This record gives sequence, C-alpha cells and structure tokens, in this order.
Amino acid sequence: MVIVGVDGNGTTRFETDLDHGMNLDALAFDHGYIVLRPLEARMVDSDLRLRLLVRPAAGEPGPVPVPPPMDPGLVLTDDDAPIVRQRVAAYAVVLSDLGLLATQYSDRTAVAGRWGMPGGGLDDAEEPTAGVLREVDEETSQPISLGPLTRVQTAHWIGVNPHGLIEDFHAVRLIYSATCAAPTEPVVQEQDGTTASARWISLDAWPSLNWTANWQRILADMLAEP
Repeated sequence: MVIVGVDGNGTTRFETDLDHGMNLDALAFDHGYIVLRPLEARMVDSDLRLRLLVRPAAGEPGPVPVPPPMDPGLVLTDDDAPIVRQRVAAYAVVLSDLGLLATQYSDRTAVAGRWGMPGGGLDDAEEPTAGVLREVDEETSQPISLGPLTRVQTAHWIGVNPHGLIEDFHAVRLIYSATCAAPTEPVVQEQDGTTASARWISLDAWPSLNWTANWQRILADMLAEP
C-alpha cells in the first residue's frame, strides 16, 4: 500500500510504502507532516494508493511509538513465529430514514455477538469503492450510495486468529460515509461468514448496541459531526 501526502495546493509532499505495523500519523510525521484527512484510495498499476491531505508539522510532538499489544494470556516462546499479515478492509457508515445500518459479528470472529459496520477485506486488486459496495450487499442486501472516504484507521496487535494461529496483524480500515434511499429489512446473503445478522437501528438508540470498542469510538465521532 502506497501512502501519498498532498498539501492544500495539490502538490505531493511525500510518497512512501506503508510498512507493516506503521501508523499513518507516525508515518506522516516522520516526513515532517500532520495528517488532516483522507482524500481517496484507489488502485493504480496494481498498487493501492491512499492520498492524504497534510500540512507541515509546526513544532507539535509526534506520536509516541508503542509496541503492539498481545492477546491477554498469550506468551510467545523462541519457537513461536507469528504469521505477519497486513489486511486492508473497507467499511461504510450507512444512514437512511430507518437510522444506522449495523452488522453483528459471527462466532467465526474474536468478537462474536458484538456489532460493527458492514464491510470487510478487499480482494486482490479490488478497488476500495467496489469492495465496500460488494461487502454491504453480501452482509445486508441494502442498495447504497457511497459518499466520501472519511476515516482511515490502522491497528496493530499480536494474537490468536479464529483458526488458532498466532498472527502479527496490521489492520488498515478505510471508512466511507453512505446513504440508503430505499431501506428494507436487512438480509445476510453470505453464509457461514463473519456476519451473523444485520439490522437498522435508530440514531437515538445506536449507543444501546454492544459495539466493539473500535466502532464505538468511530461512531461517536462521526455521528457527532453536523
């Protein structure tokens, strides 16, 4: 994945690969810039390129590096060699007259029973916008109109995946806004996947669902915007 920092005049200020485990804010700061917001993510010559609007750093302290957390109780020995994996996924925060579209994680995940947004990992060479539309259809069967890329979040941890393997995992999440003009009762079309169920929930009631901690933070931020 290639990260491109662009200033307010559209001039490229840096271009670099996103190394495994790297935080976007730390990467930009290493080049002397502060990330303001994402601009777009798209495939160019078989590379996924993420453009960010940046400004020069002005004396503020940079992000403090922290080691990736490990699953509670996990102890690595000299014989353990975690599988190194970077996964880029695209998600949509979908609003309609019925409220917010939510999906519940299945027991194939580490957060079974909790709630998040529709979306998932991109296929090889798949455009992020095509990927998020595909995922929303598979997980909810709702027709949506995709808005802009509003958030890019990275997370890095070491833990046991649902297959029982130890992974050094780097998640890159592209989060889009979206609307649904003709909402219906959501139907999960993908069988035996990571989504157990889907539903619309009113904007007044959304905090009542048992969200993952990550989605709780993101939604509190996004839904508070005017």
